[in-house]
Amino acid sequence: MTMAAEDVSRFERSRGRLEAIAYRMLGSAGEAEDAVQETFLRWQAADLTRIEVPEAWLTKVLTNLCLNQLASARARRETYFGQWLPEPLLDGDPMLGPADTAEQRESVSYAVLTLMERLSPNERAVYVLREAFDYAHREIAEILEISESSSQQLFRRAKQHLADGRARTHVDEAVARRIVEEFLAAATSGRTESIVRLLTADAISVGDGGGKVAARTTAVEGGLAVARFLRAWFKPTDAKRLYVGGAAEVYAWAVNSEPALVVVVNGEVIGVMCLEVTADGVTAVRTQANPDKLARATELFAASDHGEPLTTIL
Repeated sequence: MTMAAEDVSRFERSRGRLEAIAYRMLGSAGEAEDAVQETFLRWQAADLTRIEVPEAWLTKVLTNLCLNQLASARARRETYFGQWLPEPLLDGDPMLGPADTAEQRESVSYAVLTLMERLSPNERAVYVLREAFDYAHREIAEILEISESSSQQLFRRAKQHLADGRARTHVDEAVARRIVEEFLAAATSGRTESIVRLLTADAISVGDGGGKVAARTTAVEGGLAVARFLRAWFKPTDAKRLYVGGAAEVYAWAVNSEPALVVVVNGEVIGVMCLEVTADGVTAVRTQANPDKLARATELFAASDHGEPLTTIL
């Protein structure tokens, strides 16, 4: 069935918001795009004369698709090779969605997207809709077909699960770049103590290679252990250069509202290292190296004015 141009336009006006919701729900840009496309197909097949509030209808359909996807994703995570991390989005990617408030920026941060894996699907849905998109609990209850009090309870529970006892520090672009520059200088100095000074005592390092590239299958824990690991990771060798296919350029970037290093070889993003920063220092280093999760980052990098790299390694 061919849709009227106005009905297609009505959907397209909601596409950006739907993609931003789906990305926060699923942690994957590719899966978010698929969920939004399936929502469009259902919009296309629906009797639109009976839909009073298109935005609410589309959000409900999308959310339920994401809930179904999350249920199956849990089984896939159990068989995933090594550590699973979300797909990183470079600053400027429209799928990041609204970033006007601290809550909106926090809800799409790499740290929170990673922590959201511990939430139940309903907790995640309520948290995303309430925290990032300011839906009222009455609206969320209608979308999930639960009571308003249940929505409020799920939200409180999600907030508790995501709380880790640390007060995260939001940093602007200039401060983020300074943090990244200091971190990179320490990591490439070859001196463990220089890195340790920037890390918290309980810092962790997690990498996701997805079984496609070399990455530790367990997290590195403790500031000293992380510093030693990073010193070795950044140490240039002929073997590493051969493995990645050339010299690697390192750029400073904001990724999912966190300061990050973006590693590029021959125009292709091969790694994104997100730094979780607190008032006490860098408390987590999360590195996405799975090529399946870096294609979108490569596209945005190529289309942007990325300037000169901070350094070239490997």
